[in-house]
Amino acid sequence: MESGMKVIVINGPMGVGKTAAGRLIAEKLPGTAFIDGDWCMDLHPFVGSRETREMAVDNILHMIGNYRKCSVCRRVVLVWLMDDAWVRRRFAEGISALQAEERNFTLLCGREELIRRWKNDRECEWRTEEWLEISLKSLPQFAAMENIICTDGLTAEQVADRIIRETERGEGIYGE
Repeated sequence: MESGMKVIVINGPMGVGKTAAGRLIAEKLPGTAFIDGDWCMDLHPFVGSRETREMAVDNILHMIGNYRKCSVCRRVVLVWLMDDAWVRRRFAEGISALQAEERNFTLLCGREELIRRWKNDRECEWRTEEWLEISLKSLPQFAAMENIICTDGLTAEQVADRIIRETERGEGIYGE
């Protein structure tokens, strides 16, 4: 389906580099909007329930729909932790209903690399020991997903460039 609107979805565990890579993609490709799914579920205190995740999915799809109507926007980069199959399915259905083309990538890194990145990230309020343990425990689940890019030893710019190349080629990336 060629609609002119492309949605690049970047998934992966907390701390893997989704936001850094997504922002770089948006900066490098004119006409690209950047959506961090966390913005669409910014509740205080944080509640990660099915209800709040459904609300966030609706918010994200609404934003993509609005960007779809904008003549200067040709693509959207969405970064969010999507560890539930129903979330990924709902996005696929919603993006299809918007007549946009979806490309999915799952970023992954090894345990030690994730710990190193986590400790070096001073900007994110989520970088606590408790959330690090949760992220580390999620690595096997993300390793079982499709379109994996192993980011060990890569800079955010290298990851962004790889996603751009793969998106332009229109081919998927499958496990390393």
